[in-house]
Parts: sequence; structure tokens; C-alpha cells
Amino acid sequence: MYLGIDIGTSAVKACVLAEDGRVVATTTAPLQISHPFEGASEQDPTDWWAATCGAVGKIDETTRIAIRAIGLSGQMHGAVMLDANRAPLRPAILWNDTRATAECAVMLADMPQIGTVSGVLPMPGFTAPKLLWMARNTPRVHALIRHVVLPKDYIGLRLHGNLVTDPSDAAGTSWFDQTEGTWSDALCAASATDPDWLPMVHPGTHVAGQLLPSAAENLALPVGIAVVTGAGDAAAGAVGIGAVADGDGFISLGTSGQLFVTTADYRPNPESRIHAYAHTLPRTWFQMAAMLNGARPIAWLATLLGRPIEELLNAASTAKPGPIFLPYLTGERTPHGDSDIRAGFAMLGETTDHGSLMRAVVEAVAFSFADAFEGLGKAGTKPQAVLSIGGGTRSDFVMQTIANATGCVLGRSTSADIGPAVGAARLAAAGYLGASVEDWAVKPQVERWFEPKPEDQAALMPRLAGYRAFYSALKEVQAATKA
Repeated sequence: MYLGIDIGTSAVKACVLAEDGRVVATTTAPLQISHPFEGASEQDPTDWWAATCGAVGKIDETTRIAIRAIGLSGQMHGAVMLDANRAPLRPAILWNDTRATAECAVMLADMPQIGTVSGVLPMPGFTAPKLLWMARNTPRVHALIRHVVLPKDYIGLRLHGNLVTDPSDAAGTSWFDQTEGTWSDALCAASATDPDWLPMVHPGTHVAGQLLPSAAENLALPVGIAVVTGAGDAAAGAVGIGAVADGDGFISLGTSGQLFVTTADYRPNPESRIHAYAHTLPRTWFQMAAMLNGARPIAWLATLLGRPIEELLNAASTAKPGPIFLPYLTGERTPHGDSDIRAGFAMLGETTDHGSLMRAVVEAVAFSFADAFEGLGKAGTKPQAVLSIGGGTRSDFVMQTIANATGCVLGRSTSADIGPAVGAARLAAAGYLGASVEDWAVKPQVERWFEPKPEDQAALMPRLAGYRAFYSALKEVQAATKA
């Protein structure tokens, strides 16, 4: 059997595959996020390890002792800074942290061609700008840095003791030369980073090491089993849903959102804010629209109103269209590259109720995907049908609204909410067996297809126009409040 571990933002997920590729076990352990100041988003790496032990510990003993290899997946872009003893110097700065806005401008001015080299213009959530922020704002801590790793690779270090990453996670740092497949000295110089701090880069199926005795004891797993490098969650999700060939695509709707399409060549288009990154597989790339907010606004509103998400979604599905919502709780990448913008409601009235508020939020999530599809089209890729993964895809109402807003056919599989963990387990199997990833990365059975409904599409288009206009209007309001 093969274990996949996904270090998410809200939880660690574990998934076990049998020899025939079937999912035989899934578990989770929750995580919390810290926001020490406005725009900051952090987690303690030791909490990831504790949650990893918790998630794996929920797998029954018979299954655990049959595991032959482990694969890893994780939230991308996080900066885990380690000292000379390979211990964390501070909490990890996460993908949705916006403190490094000014540093992105500094990097772009220092290296105008950065978007073509690294695959997209620098954004605050990426790893490199965070290191420059550390150098400028906490120089004493910066001076103690000896290693920088990504979230899944910190767990890899705890498992096997080596400092390694894969091309997909390397791609998301703004240190990686996507064409050459190596760390870029110029990108490192632009972000106050010593290239010697960065891990070795190996494909996702590379056996990075064997499970250490201390880790095996904590996880109740056999000592010495193989641990493969794994992949960033976007690329692991692609392997989990079988998107490994040119043109394969999917949407991911978790805390964040992505529109992902695998490509046979490197296709940068920095102006579109579409990410062009190396895949976890050799000689393969992908284009991705990345939305910071994904399904997070749905959970946010449910918490704010003190009502269950499912109950509010049911109310939203029958509510009449009313308010317009902008979902940028933590800024946005695609299409705006705007870390300062925040969320807001417009067009509230006397008849506005909880259901109409949630309907506006769901529409906003769908409209963010409409912007993503438009951006991908400008970058030369126009998918007509894609699969879907992530917990947010469990709602029929959400899925149908996205299909209507984007005009794209969406397919939902039975394992839609555990895609990256499945992908990590598949990478473990392929690496351990020396097999082709394509042999393991089969597409799942689709339990339901969601096709755009012309009448509903027509009704949504004026609201999409209003949504896009609301961004410009709210930017003006925001500027006025800072004047």
C-alpha cells in the first residue's frame, strides 16, 4: 500500500492506496492559521508535523504496517526558514500572506524580465519576496537563515532527514528558472537569498530517503520505508485527477482556487497573471490561474452568520439574485495581482437575507473562475471541459453556478475532495515501483457532469459585468479612505 500526505492550509489529509490503485483509507487532522497583524498569515511548522502524526495515526494498524512508500503534497509558496540545526527560526509565512507587496515592486524593478524567467510576475504570497521582506524588516532573524524549504519539504525533512523539493514547488518560489529547471542566481540575488540555502530539486517520484526511526515511531509506521519527493498541491492534485498529459485540465476549489491545464512546453504570459510553472514530472509544464480566496468566502460567511454551510447553500439555491459580492478577503492574484484589495457587498436592500448573501458569495466564487478562464484564454489555452477537485466541489449548486459563469463543462469525481493526497500516494507508488506516473495517474470516474445552462448563463452575464465593475469602484473607495 502507498501513503499520500497533503499538508493543506486548514488540515493535513492522509490517503492510502491499495496495489490496484483503490483508495482504502482517508483521514484528516485540522490546522489553525495565525494572523499576527493585518495581511499576515502564518503557521507553526511543528503544528504540521503534529497534524501529520494525528492524521496517519487514525489509519488502522493493519493498513499502516502494509505501507511500502510515502508521497508528499503541500500548500505552495510558504517560507519555512531554518537555522543551522535545521530547526524553524519562526512561524512559516504562508501563500496568502500579503506583507511583501513593496518587495515585489523592488524585485521587478531590479529584474524586469523576472516574469518570463520565473513564470509569472512576483506576488506577495510567493516565497522569494518574503525573504526580501525578512532582510529588510527582521535582519537579525534573516542573518540566522541557513536553509529555506517549502511546507511539504519540511515534513519530508522530518520523515527522511534530507533537504529536497520538486520542480512544481520550486516553480512557485520566484527563485526557479522554468526553462533551465534550476535555481536562478539572479532571482536569488534580487531577493536577498543565498542559493546555498535552497534544497536539491528532484522529480516528484524521486526517492528522497527512507523513513527515519524517530519518525517511524511517531507515525507507527515501519522503519526505512521509501519517501518520495512529492509535489506542490496543484501538481499533486493534477496527478490525483490524471491531468498529466498535454491539454488535461481541472479546477480546484479548496481554501484557495485554481484553474490548471497541463502543457507540453513552457508558455509564460506574465501580463495575464497566469502562472506558467514546471510540473512535478520531467519535461512537463502547466498553466494555472490562482485565486487566493477559492471557497474560503463561503466558509467565512457561514462562520460570520453562525449557520452551517450546507444550510446556507440550500437557502442560496432558491434565493433571488440580489447583492453583488467581491470575494477578495485576502487580496487576489489572478487576474488583478492586487494584495491590497478586500472583500465587500454591494446592492444590499431591505429584503436581503442570509440566503441572498450566500447566493452572492457563490456567484462571486463562480465569477472568479470566469476571470480565470478569460485569463487562460489570453494566454492561449481555452479548455472546453475540465474535471474538479477540492471540498468546495461537493455542492451541486456551487458547481452548476461555476459551469454557468464560465461556459465550461465540469466533471466531479467520487474522490474530488482528496485529490492532492491521492496524487501524493500515486507518486509514492510510481517512485517505489519504478513505474510510469502515467500508469498510475488514471482519470477518476466522473459521478456527475455539470453543463452550462443557457438561460441561467444569460441571467448571470449582467451580474458578472457588475462584479467586474465593483472591483474598480471598490478600488476607488479604498484609495479615498487612505487619502
